[in-house]
Amino acid sequence: MTSGTDAYPSPLRIGNASGFYGDRFDAVREMLTGGPLDVLTGDYLAELTMLILGRGRLKDPSRGYATTFLRQLEEGLGLAHERGVRIVANAGGLNPAGLADAVRELADKVGVPVRVAHVEGDSLPVPDGYLTANAYLGGAGIAACLRAGADVVVTGRVTDAALVTGPAAAHFGWGPDDHDALAGAVVAGHVLECGTQATGGNYSFFRDHDIRRPGFPIAEIHADGTSVITKHDGTGGVVDLGTVTAQLLYETGGARYAGPDVTARLDTVRLSTDGPDRVRISGVRGEAPPPTLKAGLTRLGGWRNEVVFVLTGLDIEAKERLVRDQIADAFARAGKQPAEVRWEPARTDRADAATEETASALLRLVVRDQDPDAVGRALSGAAIELALGSYPGFHVTAPPGKGAPYGVFEARYVPAGEVTHLAVLPDGRREAQEPPAWTLALAETEQPPLPQPLDAGPTRSAPLGLLAGARSGDKGGDANVGVWVRSEAAWRWLAHELTVERFRELLPETAPLTVVRHVLPNLRALNFTVHGLLGEGVAAQHRFDPQAKALGEWLRSRHLEIPVALLESAPEVHA
Repeated sequence: MTSGTDAYPSPLRIGNASGFYGDRFDAVREMLTGGPLDVLTGDYLAELTMLILGRGRLKDPSRGYATTFLRQLEEGLGLAHERGVRIVANAGGLNPAGLADAVRELADKVGVPVRVAHVEGDSLPVPDGYLTANAYLGGAGIAACLRAGADVVVTGRVTDAALVTGPAAAHFGWGPDDHDALAGAVVAGHVLECGTQATGGNYSFFRDHDIRRPGFPIAEIHADGTSVITKHDGTGGVVDLGTVTAQLLYETGGARYAGPDVTARLDTVRLSTDGPDRVRISGVRGEAPPPTLKAGLTRLGGWRNEVVFVLTGLDIEAKERLVRDQIADAFARAGKQPAEVRWEPARTDRADAATEETASALLRLVVRDQDPDAVGRALSGAAIELALGSYPGFHVTAPPGKGAPYGVFEARYVPAGEVTHLAVLPDGRREAQEPPAWTLALAETEQPPLPQPLDAGPTRSAPLGLLAGARSGDKGGDANVGVWVRSEAAWRWLAHELTVERFRELLPETAPLTVVRHVLPNLRALNFTVHGLLGEGVAAQHRFDPQAKALGEWLRSRHLEIPVALLESAPEVHA
């Protein structure tokens, strides 16, 4: 790729066409035909995906990659070749070499001349009892492949942002010590990585825009690392300060956002409007990356099963007590008490309801054990045998089955020098990428000073969401909730009002857990990390919202005393 010189006239246009394995299939075509692009990326890997690919590889060792990507390329290869767009995707999963070979076979089949390269080395020795073990690599291998003329680069486990830092470094000639430029690309990559979450998807103020079919995002990267987030003209959704802020807060923690290429300082990010559906990201400072790489390990944690009892009409609490006692007795009689028994009532019922469904509450029972019989026959026998001898109106949403295995994700850290990061170039040469010579151990930043408190005035009880947006997600067993506001006055109130203590009061489920608050004044945002809320992570299905996707919306729905002046001056929202 050629090197740029000016900061703004010739940006590198990087688009995204996948935020997860299973995202909109026709997004590759949409992005390649919707407007100008230089690079098209696709993010197919998540913690849960590695487990899924690992189980698939047990059945067929030649797989272990995202097969959807290949099907998308049946048409996408020709379109990209015609338009001079390079493709970079982490769809290689556990077998990037196998996917690279499959792409070459596909290219021969469809008659498109493409040079294919791949990045490997993320695979680590798998400890006993585990299914997969992979280090998160940076963008250096991708950059080497592109510099060697690759048209398609597939990788295994790289950081999501590496799909942007690699092409940007190759294009602009950045070296490993260009920390500020790399940090700017990391921030842009983080905005792109979840696809339409940057263009109005999963957005708190969704009713302000038409997001029935949001377009996928594009980052115009400049030589100094600044960028503009946008989308193709005519596509749905919206790119504005709010959608970009929401994605910046997603699955992040403190001010230091560490990765293998650079540690980006999120507390230096500045956003500004650059026109309709255009948001400029500037001011990002970078620091040397830490000396270790994050590694993700997955394993099968045991077996789980569930049944949902429907409780209708009167005496809901008494009906719940009865069925819980009956199930406990049945487990005792069978001598098969599961290791973990979890009950979750959901009071969806209402008094004097006009329909049976709205007169009903749900009672969810989840069991886990290392023994499949303890969650299979033991649960199905206990639940089904109650059909004619329990509370009035007894029924379940579906009978329990045999149970299913669940997975566990664990994060560990390994010295960067112990991981072999290889770029396998289009001609087959294998080029090792040296780890950064300059590293910096992570440390907490000092909390920035808070703004002046808002002058006291009359308040009224109202939902937090009338003022604030939120986005939440998961990192292993931890959840994060980012909260932001759209005016300086609201920020002066939020920064002092939404303390850790108030957060715990509003979300009682978090009260016994460690909650850490991070302050990001440039974004008028607070970011909360809730440690341990998700147990062993998404694959373990510890709670009914296993990825904490709606945790932020729950927070926005909670009432607290809000200054009347803020409510009256806030942008119109839909309560």
